Amino acid sequence: MSFRRFFIASVLSMAGLLQPFATARAAEPQVPALWDTKERLPKPDLSALPRLRFLTTTDFPPFNFLDGEGRLSGFDVDLARAICAELDIADKCQIQALPWAELDGALQRGEGEAIIAGIAVTADSREKYAFSRSYLQFPARFIMPKRTALTEPVLGKLRGKRVGVLAGSAHEKMLHDYFATVEVVPFDKPEDLYGNLKAGKIDAAFGDGMRFAFWLGGSDAGGCCRFAGGPYLAPEYLGSGMAIATKVDNPALAAAFDYALQEISMKGIFAEFYLRYFPVSFY
Repeated sequence: MSFRRFFIASVLSMAGLLQPFATARAAEPQVPALWDTKERLPKPDLSALPRLRFLTTTDFPPFNFLDGEGRLSGFDVDLARAICAELDIADKCQIQALPWAELDGALQRGEGEAIIAGIAVTADSREKYAFSRSYLQFPARFIMPKRTALTEPVLGKLRGKRVGVLAGSAHEKMLHDYFATVEVVPFDKPEDLYGNLKAGKIDAAFGDGMRFAFWLGGSDAGGCCRFAGGPYLAPEYLGSGMAIATKVDNPALAAAFDYALQEISMKGIFAEFYLRYFPVSFY
């Protein structure tokens, strides 16, 4: 199962009321900080590793794609290179793109050491892979017209508001479960959801923050709207986030990725990549 199947979001804190991520680390979107600055992971010694080949695809922008000159590019590609540099094995680092359906077979045959392509972390997938910790999570967000956009706490302010959401999505279930005082208005297509928001037929939309961010930054939105409240993280609805997969019998390599990912985050490299590929932050 792939991240493509359900854009992932994360930790929903409930103590009678739904609380935004890190108690609304300010209402303004920002770079996600997923690592505990007080935790220090041990640096692994990978000097004996003959090669570190990351397997990915070319069909999942902005994470992995071919640029205008046919070069493999994307957030995950840059991240893989940074991981190799942090582990002092840049000279042994390779990145190979394959069709999605061929990734698992290539890993199991030893044609690569890791997959960085959005494999969903589930109970079933953990039987086949060892995973790094999550390096990116995808919060649920509200968007509203700029003139009426709310700030936290939004729960009471949303009472009786018409809130659009994609029908049958995990976000619709979240909206019903945790914002029971709103009037839920389901839509079958994203374009209908956005169109009704722009036309003022609904007061807000609720859904995947990353998809909303790309719409807000595009010409179709026309600068009409912005994020309101949040972000909200809920793994029990949408999964635990983006992670790097290795063979199940190689947890040491997954742990090495954890070290590198933490260092990349602490040094600001992750923030640089995030803002490069997500200029409208979904946090």
